[in-house]
This record gives sequence, C-alpha cells and structure tokens, in this order.
Amino acid sequence: MKSLLSLAVALSLSLSAAAHAGNLVDVSVIDRDSGATLPTYSHGGKLYVAGTPGHRYGVRIVNRTGARVLTVLSVDGVNAITGENADPNQSGYVLGAYDSTEVDGWRKNMSEIAEFNFTNLGDSYAARTGRPNNVGVIGVAVFREKPHYTWRERDEKIAREVPMPSAADSAGYARKDAAPPPMAAQAPASAGAAAKTAPAETSANSMAEARRAKPEESLGTGHGEREYSSATYTTFERESSHPSEVDSIWYDSQRNLVARGIIPAPRPIAKEPQPFPNTFVPDPS
Repeated sequence: MKSLLSLAVALSLSLSAAAHAGNLVDVSVIDRDSGATLPTYSHGGKLYVAGTPGHRYGVRIVNRTGARVLTVLSVDGVNAITGENADPNQSGYVLGAYDSTEVDGWRKNMSEIAEFNFTNLGDSYAARTGRPNNVGVIGVAVFREKPHYTWRERDEKIAREVPMPSAADSAGYARKDAAPPPMAAQAPASAGAAAKTAPAETSANSMAEARRAKPEESLGTGHGEREYSSATYTTFERESSHPSEVDSIWYDSQRNLVARGIIPAPRPIAKEPQPFPNTFVPDPS
C-alpha cells in the first residue's frame, strides 16, 4: 500500500525530556510561534500539554529504531493526511532508521499543508466538519515494516537491532513495555514530575486567582493558513495489521489544566511584612 514520506522537515532532531518516550518513537508537541517544546504533565495515566490559543504548533516524531516505521497521525480523531475519521489502518508518514520529522498541519496535497493551530473547540477543524467528540487529543499509531530476508538474516537483525536511547531513558524514565496498557503508551509518574515546571516567583494574589479560575472553552486544532510542505509517495508493507504501539498526548489551555488539577496552581512565596518599605504615601484606591 502507499503511504506518505515527509521530506520537508525530515531532519535529525535532538530528543527532549518533554518528549513522550515509547519503544519505537518519541512524540512531542512544538509551539511554532515560541519555538519551545511544550512540557508534559502526567495525570490519571495520561500525558498532557498546555497550548496557547492562537499559536501554531507541530507534532515532532522521532524514530528510535534502526528500521523504517510507518506513523499514522491522528489529531482530534481526524487523520492528518486524509481528513477521515482516524483509523490506524489509514495512510501515514514513513520515517527511515533513526529519522525524524515535524508534522505542522493538515495535508492538502503533496506540496501544501494547512497549519495546525490552537483554537477554541467550536472553531476546530473537527468540530467544523461535524466531528467534535474527540477534540483535544493527538495520537500516533506506529507500525513496523514487514521484513524481506532469510530466517538467518532475520535472527541476526533482531540480535543487533536495539532502539536508540533517548534523553528520557538516561534520565531514568520507565520504558513503555513496563506500562500496563498494551495499546496506549502511558507516561510514568517520573516523566510528569520531571517535566512539570512553575514560575520561580509568584504572588499570593496570582495563586488565589489561579485557584479561582473557572474552565474556559476547551482547545481544539484549527485549519490554519496554507504553507509549503513537500512530501512524496513510497511503498510500505506493514508487519502486522495492528500497530506495534500507540502514543497519545492530550492537550488543553493552561487555565483549563490548572482548573482540572492537572497542572498544579502556582505556589506563593512566603513574604514577611516590611515596616520600612521606602515608598511614598499613595492615594487610596
């Protein structure tokens, strides 16, 4: 069957602690407006990132193995290449051994995409096409390629092929095969703890405001401006009709994730009252 091989951004990319480390691939979300890899938060057996409304984003996928893999990308329950309701048996992007790519939008043709951007749920591409039920999650189904060699060559290949270690492994992350669900890569608690960050300093007022914050409309992925992104067809025969792994990342706004208890509210700094703060007398408010 034919699948797509991304050419535009198939670059060697360094792995990040914010990446979702699976056995076969690492998946991370990149804020294209800030250039930052979004930090991940582990909660209830799921992995979350906080998106900024209006910002463009990309999904970075890194092949950790010494063989080609097929990656089928689902955004809000929609296949990012075909626009169909996502199913693992659909078209995807093929990555070479230890290769990587960043998928930045909905594929419109072999040379253009419509940018992914964080927007309100009602303006998301899925909602605007009558499919709002799965808005807020990114999924990557990964398939190994069917080998074409003798049994001896197969045994030798298995013996020498070991997934490339990532920064997550060196930091003490648990491997995916240690997680209980067989079809969904879950982030271990240590991964979430390592990725969680909060401002070094904040005020008691900001903490109180964060705790009082009510959820706003959930984020979805919009159908943004078109941009150049070249791809070409290639052949790929799957080793199995079932994916070897599925990696998932849920997303929403920072405010919503704080309100839901997924991101901890900022902690205030203990500050003693000062008798001589060296200021003039202001007018009362």
